[in-house]
Amino acid sequence: MTPLSIRPAVAADIAAITRIYRHAVEHGTASFELEPPDQAEMARRLQALLQNGYPYLVAERAGTIAGYAYAGAYRARPAYHWSVEDSIYVTPDMQRQRVGSQLLTHLIEEAERRGFRQMIAVIGDSAQTPSIAVHERAGFMHIGTLRSVGFKHGRWLDTVLMQRALGSSDATPPS
Repeated sequence: MTPLSIRPAVAADIAAITRIYRHAVEHGTASFELEPPDQAEMARRLQALLQNGYPYLVAERAGTIAGYAYAGAYRARPAYHWSVEDSIYVTPDMQRQRVGSQLLTHLIEEAERRGFRQMIAVIGDSAQTPSIAVHERAGFMHIGTLRSVGFKHGRWLDTVLMQRALGSSDATPPS
């Protein structure tokens, strides 16, 4: 099998990122969006994250984007600045091949390098056991479940919250 490479996302990746996300929105429960955004909106989101110093990565195998991951603001208020929320999406044909795990490992490393102190996973649907397992293997702890907070595909969905300390965590003030 061709090795997987993980690199920073660039504007040229937007078409693939949009396709991956469109499938997740239309067929899955990882995102609570109901209508998939177009390429222009996905490009705007990428640019906004990069301009604000957040990591955005793609996984590529044999010249094809297999998935992507990014960290963004956990909440907008200033005191939350050092906490990020992760998002990971993998093409259906590459799921269960450790693409998500490798993306998450690199995302954690990059978030730590940038000085972030906590990473929060907000996992749509408590039935997303593969995503929960990926986060557990990466050192995330289950911190709560919000019951029936979303309605998609004709059913109520939970949100699972998981958290992982980054870098020196809360042992020292941020710099």
